[in-house]
Amino acid sequence: MDYNLLPNTDIKVSKICLGTMTFGKQNTEAEGHEQMDYALEQGVNYFDTAELYPVPADQYTQGATESIMGTWFKKTGRRDQIILASKVAGPGSYTKHIRKNLSFKKAHIDEAVEKSLKRLQTDYIDLHPLHWPERSTNFLSTRGYKHDRQEEWVENFEAVLDALESHIKSGKIRHIGLSNENPWGIMRFLHASKSPATKMITVQNPYSLLNRLFEVGSAEICHREKVGLLPYSPLAFGVLSGKYRHGKMPPNSRLALFERLVRYSGKNSFEATERYAKLAQEVGLSLTELSLSFVNDRSFVTSNIIGATNIEQLKENIDSIHTKLSKDALEKINGIHSKIPNPSP
Repeated sequence: MDYNLLPNTDIKVSKICLGTMTFGKQNTEAEGHEQMDYALEQGVNYFDTAELYPVPADQYTQGATESIMGTWFKKTGRRDQIILASKVAGPGSYTKHIRKNLSFKKAHIDEAVEKSLKRLQTDYIDLHPLHWPERSTNFLSTRGYKHDRQEEWVENFEAVLDALESHIKSGKIRHIGLSNENPWGIMRFLHASKSPATKMITVQNPYSLLNRLFEVGSAEICHREKVGLLPYSPLAFGVLSGKYRHGKMPPNSRLALFERLVRYSGKNSFEATERYAKLAQEVGLSLTELSLSFVNDRSFVTSNIIGATNIEQLKENIDSIHTKLSKDALEKINGIHSKIPNPSP
């Protein structure tokens, strides 16, 4: 396994991160524990979760993922071997069951931290990102920004950082970050930080062969401001594994089980996927290997968040760290991207 430092820290994290949002819905507790065991055996020391999980979110399973991870920590006693990230939810129609009038006010962040710690059966979280912006902006499948004239949000970057800092000082959080954030939000949080402790050190955004929008404005920010990208959905909900090619819809797959998850299932996404699949065959790789190795080696990526519903998938995902793409393969990837750019924002 290869490792990077979390920016501005001495914390070493594996370049592959175990994503866990299937634990509690598509995966049972036993299966989740099996994945955590296997990942750690392969050198993966970075695990990602959120108070919202599992996904799709609902009031009946909310928090189950953290609880499953917590029972593994208790059973194995290996919490000290893991760099653990858990995210605090922002407002939205799909999070109303978590907290009333959900926001990033101090009381809500306090509640999120305490409940996550309890479910995870730990007394600290290594990285605690804001799961998505509190303000009205374009994220989660929305390509362009449209100003909301009715928006009630008022700039509160300093207040949010102050709320998070109280938990940093108490030792319950070690570092903080962002997720599903745009260039303006990243820069405003960086500008609002008054000390190294309150600097947002990572941003967790979608990034894959089907969505490279991060490169447009945020990649330069990450390089120059020393913020690490933690890309999620590098296989685009499994579309870039090839499982949905030629009209296939495996019965227990994510797109089959959760019909409202349409981010990666548009016509252009499938057309681009076909072209990448043909390229993968041409260079002697599986589509999964091509897709993950491309993300793994981007200079702005700190750790690639992969997810799996079985050990076979997990093995192939983790093994992608050993695949290096040739200059010719990268040029052909960029050729496909120029013809069908970012079909899945």
